Amino acid sequence: MTADDYKLNAAMRAMDLIEPGMKLGLGTGSTAAKLVDLLGRKVKEGLDVVCVPTSEATRLQAETLGIRLSTLDETPFLDLTIDGADELDGELRLIKGGGGALLREKIVATASERMVVIADHTKRVEVLGRFPLPVEVVRFGMTATRQMIQEVAADAGCAGAITLRLGKDRQPFVTDSGNCIFDCAFGAIADPELLDEALKCVPGVVENGLFLGIADLAIIGGPGGVEVLEASYGDVATLYGDDGM
Repeated sequence: MTADDYKLNAAMRAMDLIEPGMKLGLGTGSTAAKLVDLLGRKVKEGLDVVCVPTSEATRLQAETLGIRLSTLDETPFLDLTIDGADELDGELRLIKGGGGALLREKIVATASERMVVIADHTKRVEVLGRFPLPVEVVRFGMTATRQMIQEVAADAGCAGAITLRLGKDRQPFVTDSGNCIFDCAFGAIADPELLDEALKCVPGVVENGLFLGIADLAIIGGPGGVEVLEASYGDVATLYGDDGM
């Protein structure tokens, strides 16, 4: 089986969580796109849900599939958001933003009663940071902002190359919200909470890709089947096998 098969298996399991009448947040990225495809089929069969997309790419995909859409202004509270992740650890701390939608993804996720992550097994890590941490910044004063990110990250025990993300045209990548992204190759983030707080102190930073205390459940497809990792904030997280949920 391929990584795409594992992603599809995770998305199929997540579909079991969706009930008629739900208000859903739809994530962004390759794994979330598989969930949106599956949801589109169910909608054609008569499933009634209303969804808030986390990016313009997801909105276009959902519209094409006939999924009924809303916004957080119209629907400010959601029952469930299902999204992918670039990395997740055993405490369901995440790095997100590889697709450039981290700001909207975090807003939608925190507006939801539950946030569920779907991923293939390669996204599981012991320590976050192998995937460069995306940091979304305003376009004014980016050189100064980059320097401040480097300084506060060093204070939080992180160091590494901080690179401005470029698009396919080799121009600075611009998010759906009109901002740019620095990708921070820290290698390992020993204290994600400390780094998150440090980055919030930089005025030019809009948001960062650390999703801490947000995910409630992770559904992970891999060679051994589908595993479900449940967050128990304040306690030790519990890993369930194929029958858990």
